[in-house]
Amino acid sequence: MGLKLRNGRLEMGEMKKIHTYKDLDVYQRSINAAKDVLLRVIPRLPSVEKYDLADQLRRCCKSIPAIIAEGYAKKHQPKAFQKYLEDALGGSNEMNPHLVFCRDVYNLEKELCNYLLEEYEIIGKQLYNLRKNWQVFGKTNNSLTSHL
Repeated sequence: MGLKLRNGRLEMGEMKKIHTYKDLDVYQRSINAAKDVLLRVIPRLPSVEKYDLADQLRRCCKSIPAIIAEGYAKKHQPKAFQKYLEDALGGSNEMNPHLVFCRDVYNLEKELCNYLLEEYEIIGKQLYNLRKNWQVFGKTNNSLTSHL
């Protein structure tokens, strides 16, 4: 048994060992969200936004999992790792206005945009909780839950 994140709150549950950043749910979720942005949102943008908004979306969605992966290498340096998590959280927050523009200004598929807005909200909560509770998990046999 161990801590896990459920509905933005830490609860007791089964704990899965985290051996690499790829085992973090927040990393996997951010990769999947980025795929949706790259394959389902950007191609539908109007030609006037093919360079500006598309570039912002492309760079931002790819930076989140990349920052998590890079920061994981510093997991034994709590302050350094927490800084990477803060940067990834900033990227997650940045996705919000970009997706709102896609949905509200360019009338992209509302269901898709709302789904992605929700995903990036969850990613943000996971990053916040992982940053806040990293040392708690480090003390529990160097294990993290797969839900972070």
